[in-house]
Order: sequence, then structure tokens, then C-alpha cells
Amino acid sequence: MKNGVVIVGAGHAGVQAAASLREDGYDGPVILVGDEDELPYHKPPLSKTFIKDAEAKPQPLRGEAFYTGSAIDYRPGVRIDRIDTRRRSLDIAGGGALAFDHLILATGSRPRTLPLPGADLSGVLSLRSLADARLIRDLSAQSDEIVILGGGFIGLEIAATLRATGRTVTVVEAVDRLLGRAVAPVVASHVRQRLEATGVRILTGTSIARLDGENGHVTAAITSSGERLPARMVIVGIGAMPNVELAQSAGLGIANGIRVDHQMRTSMPEILAIGDAASYRHWFTGGDVRLESVQNATDQARLAARTISGHTDAYSAVPWFWSDIGDMKLQMVGLTAGGDSHVVLGDLPENKFSIYHYAGDRLLGIESVNRPGDHMLGRKMLGAGFSPTQETVAEGPDGLKAALAAFQQDEPARAAG
Repeated sequence: MKNGVVIVGAGHAGVQAAASLREDGYDGPVILVGDEDELPYHKPPLSKTFIKDAEAKPQPLRGEAFYTGSAIDYRPGVRIDRIDTRRRSLDIAGGGALAFDHLILATGSRPRTLPLPGADLSGVLSLRSLADARLIRDLSAQSDEIVILGGGFIGLEIAATLRATGRTVTVVEAVDRLLGRAVAPVVASHVRQRLEATGVRILTGTSIARLDGENGHVTAAITSSGERLPARMVIVGIGAMPNVELAQSAGLGIANGIRVDHQMRTSMPEILAIGDAASYRHWFTGGDVRLESVQNATDQARLAARTISGHTDAYSAVPWFWSDIGDMKLQMVGLTAGGDSHVVLGDLPENKFSIYHYAGDRLLGIESVNRPGDHMLGRKMLGAGFSPTQETVAEGPDGLKAALAAFQQDEPARAAG
């Protein structure tokens, strides 16, 4: 009797891995373990529609019938204490064990904690789960003044959402610009300008010394310069840390995440890791990365299922990301670190433009604001291994489409030598 595959983590990665195993014809037991009591749900809406609408419901990744119909044994509210690699089993918190032939770790990440006096006050929250989103939604309905610590995607999405409901919102970022290394300075500056135009106050190059409170509830954030920022709620969005504790205690290789090869296998081949918690050598950049995105999670999940089914494909998905901040739909494709030049298409004042990033003659990636066509074309170009010249980019989408078509037509001849 097969023990089958056990998947720890019921987010985007874990659910996709279970689905892909069945799609690939795997006929052994598939057990999906999640530590939340909810049916697995989409996370991106939590920072937007969910927290502003008291009637909003979580959006399931799959309907309940999917799990029963696909013979996937979904077990909510289960926490794993330990991996016994010798016996190939998991110790369940509260008692019991779960044997496996293959184990997929889709343990995700958690918000980085705030090492400040007052961080344990009521009303100091982070957003990672549905339970967190419910707390933020409930408290924001009673809070006129909100401070958000961290100018990354999550913090800015929440800032735009709560400002649109009429709240007074202040964003505090320790470095000198928003969105850190996530986007180019021109995009970060544009986002800041649009948010400030809606009334969001943004303080960059500013750190928080402490949080003050009364009767155990937060009342203000105090900057290092002594400014008091009144707040009935403080939302902490200062980054995330991979959940590697299970893997680390089992002796698996760890390097800014659970280290995996190009088939998603850890240092113990019967154990795989995917999603936010997995780090790997990226095929495009040649550097080590750990990516936090739905696309990365689901693409790695599909590949992990294929690995277990006996295939030897290497991970080669083109990374792409998105964020909805107020009236700006940001879409990013590729990894732009190391770029040395760029081309701008579109019009910043119209809130519709794209930045094409290059390292020498090589297209690294594209950042788009409200130009989804550029994003989709960029995914096709990078997926095909095509780097248009900067002069071709300047011709606009029609010129790019023609150049890509010509490249793809010539590709078989190039491959044949």
C-alpha cells in the first residue's frame, strides 16, 4: 500500500501541487495539510476588496467538491511538529503521525516582526492570512487614523484601499523611497505621487522609535525624530521570512529558504519544496533567488508534481508579478537586477507607461503601469528568449510584435544550425 504524497501547506502552491498530481495521472494517496481551518483561498484580494467590504467573502482556490472529486484528502487545522526523515513520516501536533513516500513542503512565509517597544499592543497587526484580514477589516471600521509601517506592495495596497474608504493614512518607510528594490525609481516615484494625490501621507527615510498605547491598545507611532503619528491601528508590512523551521530541524539544506534543485528537490530527494519558502539558482539570472508570488508558487507546484511523476523537466518559468495600488495596476515580468539602461514607453501623466530594462543588449524585464498589453507581450518575448533592440522597443507594440514574430519564424533555422 502506497503512503503517497503529503503536502504541507494549503496555499496557492500546495493546492496546485495536489491538483497537478492528479492531472499528471498520479494515482496514489494525496494528503493536503493546512494549519488554517478555512477552505484554501486566494490571498491577493485580502489587501484590497476584502478589507474594505464588510460583506466580502474569501474566494476559494477550489470548491469543496474539487477535493472530494479528485480524491485529495484535505485536512484543515493541522500543524506539523517534525519531519522524521528516517521513517518518512510527520509528527502531528497533539499526537499522531503521517507517513509519506514523497513530501512537498509548501510552508510559505510569515510577516517579519517589528522589534520595537509597543509592538505587542492591541491594534498592531500584519496581513498574511484570512484571520489577519478580518481583524484589519473590523478594526479599520472603528479607526479614523491608521499608520502603515513599510512601503512595499502590501503596505501600499492597504494604504490605497483604506484611504479610499475615507481613513487618514500615513505610510512610514525607513529607506529613502517606496518599493525598495522591487521596481525602478521612476515607477516608485510615480506610485508615491499618485498616492499622495489621494491624501495618503508618505514619510520616507523615517524610522519608528516606539509605539505608544493606552489601556493596552495602540494610540500612536513615534518617529525617531520625535513626531507623534496618531493611530488607532498600526499595520506592519516590513517584509516576510520563509517558514523553514520544519525543513531545518530535519537537516535539509537551507539558504535564504529551503534549498532546492531545478526539479524542486531538496537535499533529500524524496522531499520537495515549492513557493515562498523555496530558494533556488535561477535559470535566467544565474543567481540564487527566493520569489514570493502566486505565479512562482503555482509554476513550481506543477513542476514538483511532474518530478514526482517521473519527469526530469528543469524549472524555467518566466517570473511575473502584479500589484493593484489604487488606480494603478502594476505588472512586472522578468528580474531586472543588474540592469544598466532602460526605455520608457507610454505617458506617465496619463498613468499608462512601461519601463523596459536592459543589461547591455539583453532585455531583463518590463515594469508596466496600466499597460497590460506590454506585460503580456513581455512574457512572450522573455519566454521565447527574444531581446528586441532598444530602437525596436521605441517603435511601440506593433514593432515589437513584428520583431517577435520574425524571431520565432527564424528560430527553427537557428536551432538546426
